[in-house]
Amino acid sequence: MDRSFSYALARNFLGTAPKWYKQAIVAFLLLNPLILLITGPFVMGWVLILEFIFTLALALKCYPLQPGGLLALEAVILQLASPEAVYRETINNFPVILLLMFMVAGIYFMKDLLLFLFTGILLKVRSKKLLSLLFCALAALLSTFLDALTVTAVLISVGVGFYSVFHKVASGKQVTHDSHHDHSHDTHVIEFHREDLDTFRGFLRGLIMHGAVGTALGGVCTLVGEPQNLLIANKAGWDFMTFFIIMAPVTMPTLAAGLLTCWLLEVTGKFGYGTELPQPVREVLEEYQEHEEARRTSRQTARLVVQGLVAVILVVGLANHWAAVGLIGLMVIVLLTAFNGIIEEHQIGHAFEEALPFTALLTVFFAIVAVIEEQHLFRPVFNYVLAMDGDVRTSAFFVANGVLSMISDNVFVATVYIGEVVEALEAGEITRAEFDNLAVAINTGTNLPSVATPNGQAAFLFLLTSALAPLIRLSYGRMVWMALPYTFVLGGTGLTAVSFLL
Repeated sequence: MDRSFSYALARNFLGTAPKWYKQAIVAFLLLNPLILLITGPFVMGWVLILEFIFTLALALKCYPLQPGGLLALEAVILQLASPEAVYRETINNFPVILLLMFMVAGIYFMKDLLLFLFTGILLKVRSKKLLSLLFCALAALLSTFLDALTVTAVLISVGVGFYSVFHKVASGKQVTHDSHHDHSHDTHVIEFHREDLDTFRGFLRGLIMHGAVGTALGGVCTLVGEPQNLLIANKAGWDFMTFFIIMAPVTMPTLAAGLLTCWLLEVTGKFGYGTELPQPVREVLEEYQEHEEARRTSRQTARLVVQGLVAVILVVGLANHWAAVGLIGLMVIVLLTAFNGIIEEHQIGHAFEEALPFTALLTVFFAIVAVIEEQHLFRPVFNYVLAMDGDVRTSAFFVANGVLSMISDNVFVATVYIGEVVEALEAGEITRAEFDNLAVAINTGTNLPSVATPNGQAAFLFLLTSALAPLIRLSYGRMVWMALPYTFVLGGTGLTAVSFLL
């Protein structure tokens, strides 16, 4: 009995994750107290960061919430961070939590309009190069006024919509009749459709990654593009236009370089890009669009019109900061469900399934950030960079913020560094002109090179752990590989502009 119980307990631990993965997590948990005893909390803090990145890198083997949560719990037990510090980090990032809870659900109720619009774009723009450039540029434009997570939620919704339509046909069902709810498995995919399905996955991966990078290209430009931008602007006393103008010497060349990179990646087909839309898939999507238009009732048309009007309200509300982004998302949910007749609890509940697991994961991530803060893991880097001569200090700040943002959360890195720079200004260690340049370096450094890894930006992490990632086979490693050319171009262009134009 005891032996069978132990076996069952071992089988239940992390469920269907590979045995070696379970053993690695157990080894982390057993060795961490010993590492802390031998090396001290500073080294243990860095070990914990690497272990957490391990769970993110293998997100397709096991959702990172469970193993990452166990590591975070152990960190609190080992007093690497206090519960109060975790709570403080969570409260500081509460606007992001609100956004995930309500805005992503709001986008869910807009999926009919999004699929309608983007299917039209996909079918009318036959050039993959132009289509990719359009996705990247549109994501950049939207991210200058909307939060990158909101734009990423749109990309995910569109990607899942496209994929589910063709997967239904690939599974031997009629696009116009049969129901098809499970598109996460290929068990029923007909053999002669498998190659087209794999190619379609490559096509979608390229489009979604171009769009995700576009959120970083646009998000760095304006005060509202990323959460840390608003913090930096408040510390510096900049309004919307002042922020845009001061950042422009770095952000505009980088935007141009990013869009050019998008085009060249599609031309060369390197790093997993350049996959064309298979003709059978195009035919299925065309049939789907024709069918949807033919069977569209006046009630369905009214739903599309309502979704379009609410989309306009959403953009205007976000651009003019009517309220916190998450509360505007709640407004979207209320308007769309009320005027489209969605009044049953179980209908509404589905909208929250995508975002809430990631919200929990992000809160676990805040516990890791609390360890970074309480153990001052980034302080040696800051002190070293601040001690440099003024000629190279700005460039060094860009590099330091970029590298640290690849490891940690870019919002946290920007928060720590802008706070330290404000203290240096008030202490008379730097001039106001130097402060402005360092603020530009912090903003661009945390926003641009951080595309290197999914943990660098919340929008990228959201994409990695979304329902879309396993469908299109977008793993951590593949995401890093596909982001690599953008990392070098955005980081290199940003560093050059910071060095020579500020």
